[in-house]
Amino acid sequence: MANNMKESNALANAMVDAMTALASSGYIRIYDGSQAADADTALGAQVLLAELRFGATAFGAAAAGVATANAITSDASANATGTATWFRVLKSDGTTVLWDGSVGTSGADMNLNTVSIVTAAAVAISAMTFTHPKA
Repeated sequence: MANNMKESNALANAMVDAMTALASSGYIRIYDGSQAADADTALGAQVLLAELRFGATAFGAAAAGVATANAITSDASANATGTATWFRVLKSDGTTVLWDGSVGTSGADMNLNTVSIVTAAAVAISAMTFTHPKA
């Protein structure tokens, strides 16, 4: 028999709320280069371009498996110049990796107004969502 599991909104919301709660007071680090194979893969030659910070409550409550981030503290002075290609979210300890995603100007996991980041320039995220697809 084939697998045909379907999740309810209640389950998807519980999973998203549990995952996004881990990001409270955590970090979003934006990198250039190739995205790591998975969120457990250590960084290689990728360069940290900017680091932003989630608030004490990173995301609002999920609806239909989607949570929207609360205000994210901008990076007032980017670390390096480069083309943003991916990001990594870490817990508030700054070391525990939660998830990675792509960066672009549209259709990416995180969309920025520009992927060109310049040393000492401000970097801001105006909106971010976390989605758990229901199978």
